[in-house]
Formats: sequence, structure tokens, C-alpha cells
Amino acid sequence: MSIERIVMAFAGFMIMLTIALGVAESPIFHHHYWLYFTAFIGFNLFQSAFTGFCPLALILKKMGKQPGAAF
Repeated sequence: MSIERIVMAFAGFMIMLTIALGVAESPIFHHHYWLYFTAFIGFNLFQSAFTGFCPLALILKKMGKQPGAAF
């Protein structure tokens, strides 16, 4: 799996998890402050589209994962 696909999968998973933890109607609700982390993930995805900087991509590259075409 390429770096791009891992980043997209991780971001999607974290968004779903933090929404489940932050929405009061969720069975695993913890605290509404989790929604700030959801916003942080969205902001990071938005800025990486323009700057190309993604902390997770840097970590994965150092771990030896190969970049590739996402689509």
C-alpha cells in the first residue's frame, strides 16, 4: 500500500472515530472536545493539498513505505 493510500485510510478512520467519540448520540460518546480533533484533521488535509506537507507521510516515508499514485 502506498503512502498516499495509507494517509487517506488513516485520516478517514480517525475522522470516523473522533466523530463517534464527540457526538452525544453515539454509543461510544466520550466528550464533545473530540470534535476539535476532527477539525484539526480536516484542516491538516486541507493545508496539505496546497503545501504538500503531511506529517504522517513523512513518518511513513522514514519507515520505508513507498510513495505511489493514489488513483
